[in-house]
Amino acid sequence: MSVPYVIHDVTDPWAMRALEDVQVAAWGYPDREVLPGTMFRISAATGGIVLGAYPSSSGDEDMDRPVGLAYGFPAVVGGQIWHHSHLLAVRPEWRGSGLAVALKLAQRERALAQGLTRMTWTFDPLVARNARLNLGKLGAVARSYHPDWYALSADRHAPEPADRLMIEWDLTREHAQLPPAPAEGDVALGAEPDSAGPGRVFTGLTSPRVLVEVPTRPEILSVDMRRAWRLALREALSAYLNSGYEVSGLARDGERALYVLTRRG
Repeated sequence: MSVPYVIHDVTDPWAMRALEDVQVAAWGYPDREVLPGTMFRISAATGGIVLGAYPSSSGDEDMDRPVGLAYGFPAVVGGQIWHHSHLLAVRPEWRGSGLAVALKLAQRERALAQGLTRMTWTFDPLVARNARLNLGKLGAVARSYHPDWYALSADRHAPEPADRLMIEWDLTREHAQLPPAPAEGDVALGAEPDSAGPGRVFTGLTSPRVLVEVPTRPEILSVDMRRAWRLALREALSAYLNSGYEVSGLARDGERALYVLTRRG
């Protein structure tokens, strides 16, 4: 089946500059937050992987309008060299096309060719659609929680901290998209009944499967409500990841989305 895009290794410096625009389109980044083409250039020359996606109707030399990118580099994790994927960006109009999965699989292929067998990256635990990509479509897991991973504001006490989950992906396992996980297990965090806010966090559960609810549309919540969810997720996910669980799936129960935590191994 033909796809409407092609993925290239990007080595041309001007094509790397064009990847800056993809970041702005995907996330609305201000200039100071955009990873510059000069960083892609040196990284590609020293073991990094820089991939650009382009409409399949474009010629090989038409690098003016990339629609997606993936970027990562070798990193030392626990004394071993893994690949860390720092950026995955897709222009909004290309979301839902399968391009994000295709970029990750292309990145996996190139990391394996370098002899690397694990890949890590971070994602915002408040964004459930990213969880579905990482945990379900790719089959990776999250094993550590990092509060205040980025300083996205000059104010250390900004109302919305930039917490992240760290994903680990075993590149040696054959890729197979996982179906949505069943919403079965003990609930460590759920929405407050008749409210958009989080309820009480239960950190002492010991069952094989623990569920942690995440709002499906955080963008429509007030700043105070998003902060309440972030802090509740921080408390719940940190507690269980630090006690031998991993985030292995995202379950749906009607309109609700819930992280599925299972014991490692």
